[in-house]
Amino acid sequence: MGETNQVHVLNPFDSVRALCRDMTAEIGKRVVGQQDAIDCLTAGLLLGGHVLMEGVPGVGKTLLARTLADVVDLSFARVQFTPDLMPADVLGTHIVSVGPDGRPSMTLQRGPLFGNVILADEINRASPKTQSALLEAMQEKQISLGTETYTLPRPFFVVATQNPIDNEGTYPLPEAQLDRFLMKLMIGFPSEDDVLAIVDRTADGLDADVSSVATSEQLLSAGKTIRQMPTAETISRYAVRLVLATHPEHEYAPACVRRYVRAGASPRAAQSLLAVAKFFAVLDGRLNASADDVRRAAYPCLRHRILLNFDAIADEATTDTLIRQLLMDLDAPKNPKKRS
Repeated sequence: MGETNQVHVLNPFDSVRALCRDMTAEIGKRVVGQQDAIDCLTAGLLLGGHVLMEGVPGVGKTLLARTLADVVDLSFARVQFTPDLMPADVLGTHIVSVGPDGRPSMTLQRGPLFGNVILADEINRASPKTQSALLEAMQEKQISLGTETYTLPRPFFVVATQNPIDNEGTYPLPEAQLDRFLMKLMIGFPSEDDVLAIVDRTADGLDADVSSVATSEQLLSAGKTIRQMPTAETISRYAVRLVLATHPEHEYAPACVRRYVRAGASPRAAQSLLAVAKFFAVLDGRLNASADDVRRAAYPCLRHRILLNFDAIADEATTDTLIRQLLMDLDAPKNPKKRS
């Protein structure tokens, strides 16, 4: 009787999935719940994007960002944004120093952005001028000071937090800066069981110890692997149509978009949808992104890129409500095939 040859198909994304699991396990030692936020922050770090988190004070936004940096052996800097914060406080500046020979020279005093993981805490409390100082760094991964340009270290990951806009003393982020964020996360209040677990864990006043489970080289390699995942044409087209449907003048736009949206998402939103969908597919152990992955990515990738008009404000319509309607109205593809 002949032998049966069994062929083991190697999943090239298994190592990335294992890395994400290790990171999640370490973060879970210090952060209770918030699994969706942990997944999205991990996606942002690996994919080279930036993440905006919104929620009331005390729900763990700062703790999430700091813990993420702790588990991946990256430098971490926190900038507390306030109304009197100046761009030089964020970027750095040139100062005059005197050398051993007594001659004056210009020396670069690096700002906190010269790091790997940057927490821009309460970014909407700073003036628009200071908020805009982040734009070049977030998009170009470099900083210009005077006539000099400085390349930032890699990975370079900005996690910005903000309080709800209706809180006193806040400034809405500029539209151009919002589009620089890969995702926007809404951090809700924890459940009763989660609050109880938080109280028990922090009774001694100390944060749990976490271990570093990844190097910068591993993170960069993982991000490259995720982006190389093949995508079915039907899935790519579905992501593009979701973005087009956010534009009130487009044929795909449902009635709620035509009524409430001032401006729809940019092409960068389609890029974000597909990149994050690939990450979710890796987490699920699959070789291709599905329509469900795109749908899961829709809320964090689109909610900050849809600009509402005055009618939406008057009727208390939200971007999440519109996205939910988009997902209901736009038919999703089934059983996609890989591109040849």
